[in-house]
Amino acid sequence: MKYVRFRDPAGAVRRGRLEDDRVRFGNATYSLDDDEIDVLPPSEPSKIVCIGRNYADHADEMGNDVPDRPLLFLKPPNAVASHGDTITAPAGKERIDYEAELGVVIGEQCRHVPVSDAMDVVEGFTCVNDISNRDDQEKEQNWVRGKAFDGAAPLGPVLATPDEVPEDASVQSRVNGDLRQDGTREQLIFPISELIAEITTYLTLEPGDVIATGTPEGVGPLEDGDTVEIEVEGVGTLENTVRLP
Repeated sequence: MKYVRFRDPAGAVRRGRLEDDRVRFGNATYSLDDDEIDVLPPSEPSKIVCIGRNYADHADEMGNDVPDRPLLFLKPPNAVASHGDTITAPAGKERIDYEAELGVVIGEQCRHVPVSDAMDVVEGFTCVNDISNRDDQEKEQNWVRGKAFDGAAPLGPVLATPDEVPEDASVQSRVNGDLRQDGTREQLIFPISELIAEITTYLTLEPGDVIATGTPEGVGPLEDGDTVEIEVEGVGTLENTVRLP
């Protein structure tokens, strides 16, 4: 099943089912691309827990070693953006990158979750674009300027239940229609169950929180006006335009 959070014509926030490219809520149906509704992020996370260097080829292309435990950093709620939004990057930066990622949406409050039970707390999956300001990321340790600026975490367009997303689901990015990244869920160094166990050893995950599981090789810089598509097999395609002041 796939679910869409949206604002209906009356301004109410709803969660409908996606059926044959139509969003159904009660007796009403809407097109996913209809101007009549605004597609919202699939959840309202209190935080996005991001995983660095979780694909070996990406670690290599960035000149870094593969970590011996998951490398964690956070994106706050101000970073969340919706499918279709125009993302305005910080001004005066030389390199703003796209990063395609599989997002894990948490379904219940949880702490100290063992690996064997980890998938029980997963509500579903979504697409994430971990937009990164490399200028400042290279100069700071906590990556607030590099990773946490407004709109730095587009999510969506839907939440797909776990049965919809294959174990070897592809994770791709396209810029202006050109394929830039093409990885799979199978290539994750630390799989989802291990990530949940590690994260909840240190902090509580809340319903709606998102884990961005890492990006495959092929990241690169964006130019003003570029359209970025993040596609996860079984979820769909998240699309945003980027503005570089």
